[in-house]
Amino acid sequence: MPIALDFFVRYGYLIVLLWVLTEQLGIPIPSTPLLLTAGTLTATHKLHLGGVVAAALVGSLIADSVWYLFGKRYGAAVVRLVCRLSMESSACVRKTEGYFTRRGATALLFAKFIPGLGTVAAPIAGQIRMGYTRFLAFDAAGILLWCLSVTLGGRFFGDILKRNPHALATVGHFAVAIFALLFIGFLAWRMLQRRAFLRSVRMARLEPRELRHMMDSGEPVFIVDLRHPLDYLPDPRTLPGALSLTPDKLVEQSHRIPRDQEIVLFCTCPSEATAARMALTLHKMGISRVRPLRGGFDEWKRLGYPLVDIASETAA
Repeated sequence: MPIALDFFVRYGYLIVLLWVLTEQLGIPIPSTPLLLTAGTLTATHKLHLGGVVAAALVGSLIADSVWYLFGKRYGAAVVRLVCRLSMESSACVRKTEGYFTRRGATALLFAKFIPGLGTVAAPIAGQIRMGYTRFLAFDAAGILLWCLSVTLGGRFFGDILKRNPHALATVGHFAVAIFALLFIGFLAWRMLQRRAFLRSVRMARLEPRELRHMMDSGEPVFIVDLRHPLDYLPDPRTLPGALSLTPDKLVEQSHRIPRDQEIVLFCTCPSEATAARMALTLHKMGISRVRPLRGGFDEWKRLGYPLVDIASETAA
């Protein structure tokens, strides 16, 4: 048996517990490939199914309880922190709060299956003052459903391999490489999800004429100029009413962003890349009504739409 596999079999339950605990605390190391691998090893009785599930349950309950207590004590600030730690592009506070509003504690039963929801469900449960006993019962049931489904998937694969001893021996020999491939594949899948979200944000971008109409009609709109100060040198002007903030300053001052009106971001980079990335960041912070401006500052200027001096606008 390879040394790495022997080590995993010997300390498998502890590895599963610590790995799941670390992931649920917010570190982006997906535990699904690990649970699939552990489930496969249960077919050869090198690990026991009950032990794997119990380890995952304990690790997840510890992490969820920590976030629940923090959410109960510190409220929205902790929820925003968890969203920033999460890899999921869909980890949206408003979306998660919607699940709790419609389904209450039963949202915890399927939270681990939904990207983003499992990350922020525990602190939001604390924020809305859900009773800890009730939270613990529903959260434990949801964790059991999640880890059983993943581990049994690995067990099913292991049972198939048992019918071919040569294949099982080969898999055992290359178990570490297989786990590494699963891990990399899982990360790649999440990155593809993120890129797909960025593409969808770019597709939802706002046309300059739409923004001009909104401004002329007096519709409330929050405009953010994401350009770097050096970009102002060729033309020190900006859109009327725009707030000049670099991306890092926008994150620092996110509390100033209204949640009840359209948020428009613009820059000067190709394909509105910076605006799209910041739209993703704001989505993860629970701000859903945000759109990049197509063509950014250059297109607005080309169309001859109103511009104001950036110095006076910043002072205002």
